[in-house]
Amino acid sequence: MQPKPRRRAVRGNTVTLTLQNPARSRSVPPLATLRRWARAALAPATANAAITVRVVSGTESQRLNHGFRGKDYATNVLSFSYDQGAGNHTSARRLEGDLVLCAPVVWKEARAQKKPVAAHYAHLLVHGLLHLQGHDHEDDAAAERMERRERRILASLGFPDPYRNEIR
Repeated sequence: MQPKPRRRAVRGNTVTLTLQNPARSRSVPPLATLRRWARAALAPATANAAITVRVVSGTESQRLNHGFRGKDYATNVLSFSYDQGAGNHTSARRLEGDLVLCAPVVWKEARAQKKPVAAHYAHLLVHGLLHLQGHDHEDDAAAERMERRERRILASLGFPDPYRNEIR
């Protein structure tokens, strides 16, 4: 039996966040923390949001990445939007989707980047939610806009710039 999703009113909006952790990862932040991060990442134009965050093993991540993106490796985050209006940033709408976070990849990347695992979860949750809202990084200009938005959101949550040590 699935637990009932918890609802929280935000600026007159409703954010429903469901956490699934079949990987049984102990490094996943608590649901209340994930919800707070999600609220920070949602655009004001988003009327309501229903998001499932699923924390998976490397095997499941690789299977999903291969099946949906044709990439045969485990990846840190995958975003699946169920919103017909994805990419519409100006009108109030309901945002629905799934975020899949791969626990072993998140942990490995956090250690390689010498940052707390929670900080990396925050970054990837924000990154995935921006994808659900229609942002992408397919070209340099779009990537720069998305990264600027990620930096602002993460700074508002008390996290440092996740790209500060990245070599381009």
